Amino acid sequence: MTKLFKGITELANGVNMPQLGLGVYKMTDPGQTVEAISYAIENGYRAIDTAAIYENERETGEAVRHSGVPRKDLFITSKVWNTDQGYDETLRAFEASLNKLGLDYLDLYLTHWPITGKYVDTYKAIERLYDEKLIRTTGVSNHHTHHLEKILVKANIAPMVNQIELHPYLTQEPLRAFCNEHGIAVTSWSPLARGKLLAEPTLLAIGEQYGKTPAQVIIRWHLQNNLIVIPKSVTPERIRENSEVADFELSNEEMESIDALNRDERTGTNPDTF
Repeated sequence: MTKLFKGITELANGVNMPQLGLGVYKMTDPGQTVEAISYAIENGYRAIDTAAIYENERETGEAVRHSGVPRKDLFITSKVWNTDQGYDETLRAFEASLNKLGLDYLDLYLTHWPITGKYVDTYKAIERLYDEKLIRTTGVSNHHTHHLEKILVKANIAPMVNQIELHPYLTQEPLRAFCNEHGIAVTSWSPLARGKLLAEPTLLAIGEQYGKTPAQVIIRWHLQNNLIVIPKSVTPERIRENSEVADFELSNEEMESIDALNRDERTGTNPDTF
């Protein structure tokens, strides 16, 4: 039986976050969502990444509660949507998310996008939730260096996580270096570039050597770069395949050849023009 990946990232406050999780973006069918999350947890996943805008927090909570896995062993992330940003609004949005999830606390709560004039106050509200022990760790999503710099000037606690679009076509090295310098762990969303990378000859050739798919090679690349990665899928085979990456290791040369695929090409929106 193939070994499932169980790596963790220690965040700035000592909390351990699973390095591989399930993203649930675009999971819109309630039954299918509960099934996919339940299957993932049953097969060793311990981190689930949702958001208010995904409209599946209720289903996420249901799958978590019925999983049979103790709540303390799971790592649940959600995010405040753009229309709910600002200090008081964020506190209200968090309460609504927590109610939908049916949980007592979240492991991580993120600002979804840096809304001009609001994202600093939004993060101040996230700090308050942390102080009140309603969340175990603080973070942001889609923040460039200049956004983080503005937050760091005002923050009592630096964000512990920045979730950004990141894959071999968009390696984001300067932003990763800044985060690393400030003790901010990086989570990769769209880690497979929405499937655009799956026919890439470099990845196919590397995969052939290890008997692995291009998707598994990409996920392994993220993990060996000390990134947290949240591939999304509702297909049981894919969910399982994405986690079967513990039994091989990419060489330095292979890592460099994947780094060299960078084109600074996004599949999603640039946070500066959102």
